[in-house]
Amino acid sequence: MTDTTNATGVLGAPVDRRDGAVKTSGRATYSTDVDVEGIVHAALAHATVARGRITVLDVEAAARVPGVLAVLTYRDRPAMRRPGRLNPLNLASLAPGVSSGYLLDDEVHYDGEPIAVVVAESLEAAHEAAALVRAEYEAAPDPVVDFPAVAAGGAPQRPMPIGPPLGGSKGDAEAALAQAAHRVDATFVTPPQNHNALEPHGCTVVWTGSGRDAQVTVWDGSQNVDWVKRHLARTFGLAPGQVRVISEHVGGAFGGRTMVWAHTVLAALAARETGRPVRLQLTREGVYRTVGGRSPSIQRVALSAGDDGRLTALIHTAQLRKGAVGGAAEQVVSCSHDLYDASAMRLGTQLVSMDLLPNQVMRAPGEANGTFALESALDMLAASTGLDPIELRRRNLAPSRGPIDGKEFSQRRILEAFDVATSAFGWADRPVAPRSMRDGRWLVGWGAATAFHPAWQFPAHLRLSVAATGTVTLECAFHELGMGAPTAVAQLVADRLDVPLPAVEVRYGDTSLPTGPGAGGSGQSASIAASVDVASRRLVATLDRLGRRTDGGAFGDGRSAHERYTEIVRRSGRDEVTVELGPRSGLAATWSGLRDTVKLMRDQRRWLKAAAGAQLCEVRVDADTGEVRVTRWVGAYDIGRVINAKTAASQIRGGVVMGIGLALTEATLVDPRRGRIMNPSLTEYHVPVHADVPPIEVHLLDHPDPQTPLGILGAGEVGITGAGAAVANAIWHATGSRVTELPITLDAVLPRPAGS
Repeated sequence: MTDTTNATGVLGAPVDRRDGAVKTSGRATYSTDVDVEGIVHAALAHATVARGRITVLDVEAAARVPGVLAVLTYRDRPAMRRPGRLNPLNLASLAPGVSSGYLLDDEVHYDGEPIAVVVAESLEAAHEAAALVRAEYEAAPDPVVDFPAVAAGGAPQRPMPIGPPLGGSKGDAEAALAQAAHRVDATFVTPPQNHNALEPHGCTVVWTGSGRDAQVTVWDGSQNVDWVKRHLARTFGLAPGQVRVISEHVGGAFGGRTMVWAHTVLAALAARETGRPVRLQLTREGVYRTVGGRSPSIQRVALSAGDDGRLTALIHTAQLRKGAVGGAAEQVVSCSHDLYDASAMRLGTQLVSMDLLPNQVMRAPGEANGTFALESALDMLAASTGLDPIELRRRNLAPSRGPIDGKEFSQRRILEAFDVATSAFGWADRPVAPRSMRDGRWLVGWGAATAFHPAWQFPAHLRLSVAATGTVTLECAFHELGMGAPTAVAQLVADRLDVPLPAVEVRYGDTSLPTGPGAGGSGQSASIAASVDVASRRLVATLDRLGRRTDGGAFGDGRSAHERYTEIVRRSGRDEVTVELGPRSGLAATWSGLRDTVKLMRDQRRWLKAAAGAQLCEVRVDADTGEVRVTRWVGAYDIGRVINAKTAASQIRGGVVMGIGLALTEATLVDPRRGRIMNPSLTEYHVPVHADVPPIEVHLLDHPDPQTPLGILGAGEVGITGAGAAVANAIWHATGSRVTELPITLDAVLPRPAGS
């Protein structure tokens, strides 16, 4: 594994974000801000049934709106290919959000599916015309849209070759549960949720030429520009080199921009058919109708223990949903697979196919809602045994190997995280009994939970160069979603080459650059770090050889490494010296991708790598109204090597805020008769606002993981894991009410009248 030393001191420094001034001043260019001559606008019309066929599609009124250039439907027979089959060895095959494509026939697969795209000279005309598209349907009589009614009929799931565990077992867990002195057996329910990034999904597309001479440029807010490029190339019968995707700034993503959805495909179609540059910006409602979110879940967690608190049984099963034309099982039980040891364990995942928009990844998919159930059940067991909730966790955390598969942890510092967090929080003063703390009309409670998220690493190609001017340039098509990635990557380069940070320039977010990793699974930083480390070594070796040829390598005059590199390039007569990792096209690129995938699979079989931590919070509950306020939060996290203390802490705080939303406010309401989302806007779908968020104290352990690139584990998602349970556990401590369904509403918190 790579060297994890930090001799330069630049790694971990709280460096200000390089794009901070551009974003706060409004000068950052997002996907629909691009100034293109002759731009026209597109808008979508949506289906209003969950499943069926279109029998009447009247676009005449829409076509008559002044300024309308085209109304495209399936009747125009657009030349587009359907998405291909999923290939676990080709990660780009995961790109399409739906497997059915768009506007390819008269079939409707979910409420909200696009049935027409309108192109007009103005945004207002496009939306006016889209509202005038009239459709009639032969609707299926019994669409499958009520998740609780069908959840029990799901099919058992197995993981892909690359992926987190969806099940596992050892011993007879049901028998151990039945024989235990202390046991908990509870059902936990979490709702579907939708992404609400600051920037709604949108793109700008310019299409020039045709056939082999066609070139398509797409400005798209994306978490994986390479997937967008490859999916569009396949859809429109182009070579990947004919498609360029640019994604310099993205106004939030959280998983919602991982796959390729309708707006991107249909904007490209509209630009091709009209011969005009097209901009398509989804409305908030349009995002809900066409971009998948988190799957709901029904989970059973059953735990048992002896009087000493040692677990004798751990059962965790999850019922989830997918769409009939896409989606996949989330790793809801994966934390139970890896966190706590029990004498007997049984885990499993069932997935039911429904006539709904396919689910897709949403920050810590599976772990966010899975830890709510697991960590709530552990608190229930702590109450039964009379142990402090954190002490119960200490006694059961798997010490060095996975409790089911026996894989060795690359490092395991959860106990240290709890030591740091409990000391900072003052947990020793917590009374054991609920309803023991009060401040006037407020009932006060303290809750805790374990945070846990697996660490991932993906292939990352890049180009690294030193110029005669002294500039060091890193080029890689990675992504900036708002977390300060270019700043962190510049710190990586400055550290590996021992050059001043201001000398480093980073170019990213463009498929014309070497292929970068997707920004998902909290793996982008570690993936880039691995390649930066290799490229830096190669570049230094190249410069050393060049230096020996030009002057015998005589630089013993106290010059810095940066001065030495610059002088070597200058004396060689070159403008720059460059190394590049990764083939860019052809069979070499395909073989490289396959080799990287196999390497990832082997690594997963050997090691269990994860970011982890301790979540502690305080809540106050109004004894009369049930109003809940989260008033204090302290967390300590092992995310491996910290690249930038400021941006890493910000990432963690963002996850905690999202966890507060998961616990208290967020739920997508689906009509159980028709499958229509009933609250598709920020007016009715409630996310935390400033008044809902307490001071969040973040402690980063900063211990490099010896089995990850430069010791990095990842910070993007661990902050939301365990957060929902910490809030629920604090509410129980404040009120004595155990809540097992999210979001936690007033009626669930208030004591129920006797006999109700």
